[in-house]
Amino acid sequence: MAGLFITFEGIDGSGKSTQARMLAETLGDAGHAVRATREPGGSPGAEEIRRLVLEGDPERWSAETEILLFTAARRDHLERVIEPALAADEVVVCDRFADSTRMYQGLRAPGLREVVDQLHKLMIVREPDLTFIIDMDPSKGHSRAKGRNGTEERFEDFGAGLQEQMRAGFLALAQEFSGRCVVVDGDRSPEAVAGDVARIALERLA
Repeated sequence: MAGLFITFEGIDGSGKSTQARMLAETLGDAGHAVRATREPGGSPGAEEIRRLVLEGDPERWSAETEILLFTAARRDHLERVIEPALAADEVVVCDRFADSTRMYQGLRAPGLREVVDQLHKLMIVREPDLTFIIDMDPSKGHSRAKGRNGTEERFEDFGAGLQEQMRAGFLALAQEFSGRCVVVDGDRSPEAVAGDVARIALERLA
């Protein structure tokens, strides 16, 4: 069984975490060694940074500071979890990766996308083998996300306008990285979405 790096992207509330979990379970049932993880986080150090960036006032950090924090968390995650798992021929299923930083921070001001990409090229390098972009109406996704009533709502607190910008950005990203990105309609039952995701992932693994 060869290793494969699979990521899930999309706006808040689109169901990425649910789909990542369901795919990890499906691949495990199919006999693959699977490492399920998430960003920001996934390693002890990165989880500490997660609390810094996802909790608190929306204006707590500038976009530039967030880029540095997310990149630091991603580097630790890559070193301690992702690369060792792939080297052991595991399938890594990750809820978010660098594409989220390209969107949430890279689109916040002119020139920041280039900063994200430069840091990625310098410190991360690796891109996923397969990325599922779960597409959904921004107002519905934002309503779902706010309905969770959790503590990690800093980005949801920027409002639905940010989610509309992010949706357009993710769809453009799917065209930019068409070799690895697959857009999946998330405005269906979780089981229907998971069926499409599993079929595509298993075809890629075969």
